[in-house]
Amino acid sequence: MTANTAIARPPLVPEVPLYLATEITSIWQATEAWLGEQGIEPPFWAFAWPGSQALARWILDDPSPVAGKRVLDFAAGGGLAAIAAAKAGAAMVEAAEIDPLAHAATRLNAGLNGVVVAEAPGDVVGSPCRWDTIMAGDVCYEAPMTNHILPWLRRLAAEGATVILADPGRAYLPHAGLSPIARYAVPVTRELEDREERTVTLFRLVP
Repeated sequence: MTANTAIARPPLVPEVPLYLATEITSIWQATEAWLGEQGIEPPFWAFAWPGSQALARWILDDPSPVAGKRVLDFAAGGGLAAIAAAKAGAAMVEAAEIDPLAHAATRLNAGLNGVVVAEAPGDVVGSPCRWDTIMAGDVCYEAPMTNHILPWLRRLAAEGATVILADPGRAYLPHAGLSPIARYAVPVTRELEDREERTVTLFRLVP
């Protein structure tokens, strides 16, 4: 993993170094055969996606939504938002991912930043609420994914959790039950996106 990444700093959150793919083609080629044999998704964990960058910036600028609280970074990727929450004083931070390589990346990135992020392995959707704040960045990119997670997230919000969605304009973001709380312009690469900047809106999920 470290052989195919380099320590780099996301443009919107330069205070959080991460092991990232700095050249997308090389890491894709280096891991594609092994991933195919293992039945594992491509290395989404190796990129600082715009939703995670916006969540991390929001948390570091105002720690109050996470300080002293139990926090879940859902679909955490490499753990950027989780690490930001730990840096901001969360009492406990979990990163949820179905990709074991994403958990390995989060462990490396958390160690690099001197914080502790717990692993919530497998599909946590449907789990009872054990968090005060749930963050989900860039998760509404496919209809099946959105339909799978939104009812659960709405239930958590109805039970009193603060649920924050960070969305850069994906097609399947719901149009109802969202209250915008912040907006960020996030530099992105054309190797991942169709533009050089994405506007990410943070929404609080309304029960």
